[in-house]
Amino acid sequence: MIRIGLDVMGGDYAPHAILAGAELAKKTLPEDVRIVLVGNKEIIHKQLKKYPVLKDCADIVHAPEVIEMGDHPTKAFSQKQESSIAIGFKLLEQKKVDAFASAGNTGAMLVGTTMTVKTIPGVIRPSIAATLPNIHNGQTVILDVGIAPDSRPDVLFQYGLLGSLYAQYVFKIPKPRVALLNIGTESTKGNLVTRSAYEIMKDTRHYQFVGNIESNEFFTSDKADVVVCDGFVGNIILKEAESFYLIAKSRGIKDDFLERFNFEKYGGTPVLGVNGNVIIGHGISNETAIKNMLHQTLEIVRADLTNKILKAFK
Repeated sequence: MIRIGLDVMGGDYAPHAILAGAELAKKTLPEDVRIVLVGNKEIIHKQLKKYPVLKDCADIVHAPEVIEMGDHPTKAFSQKQESSIAIGFKLLEQKKVDAFASAGNTGAMLVGTTMTVKTIPGVIRPSIAATLPNIHNGQTVILDVGIAPDSRPDVLFQYGLLGSLYAQYVFKIPKPRVALLNIGTESTKGNLVTRSAYEIMKDTRHYQFVGNIESNEFFTSDKADVVVCDGFVGNIILKEAESFYLIAKSRGIKDDFLERFNFEKYGGTPVLGVNGNVIIGHGISNETAIKNMLHQTLEIVRADLTNKILKAFK
């Protein structure tokens, strides 16, 4: 039995969108998957009357407190130990769930990750990985997209390995190609950090490094399966992509490729390099995004990604 912990109280549209998404997911998830609903028990019981499938196929763990979206992450996580996020991480730490997913306060999720399940030994800094489409009908993993605005060259080198393992075991790419995001393809281009990272990455045997890639190639080139950058740059690219989709949608542009930029299709982003399966969803997640986040969480659990990363860093 696979047990996925779900923060019912996290997100702009909680608890309604969370439970509605879980109901949708449960209709298509395998029977060996059980959703553990973490949140205020009274609120959940009241809302479950609307979701008959979920009502019969989920467990409830009471968490009376909520970390609000505007709360200070570190203070809130430390002071609200009965919150849905804190309780969810306790369940993950105690192996009572195989993964924990939330669309709640991102900062609190990151604090919870480092304070409970902690970083895998050997990993300098964990990373958040996202996927974005390219015109060759594939998708590109990009990391980091938010944990570390500034990254040392050795951290970027490790991101290449984390991203490669993610692409290999979750997206079934036998030998993922890893590129470094830069302002030019030549090895001499970029700032001191990217030039130094290139020197470390170019001779590695841990993954297939294919050199630098420019931002104008990101969506059009079939050069790489994984693109490495610091969290500052990655977060800008991710939000630009989301904005691009919203502009196209607002102008009535309908296109199959552009539709793949809809964040709802991806659901959430995993935190890589930690001792547990942690998935962070967008704060504005609706029921479709929550459904897809749960399916993505299942894929990561089944890929045994955390243990694959643990072995790679031994």
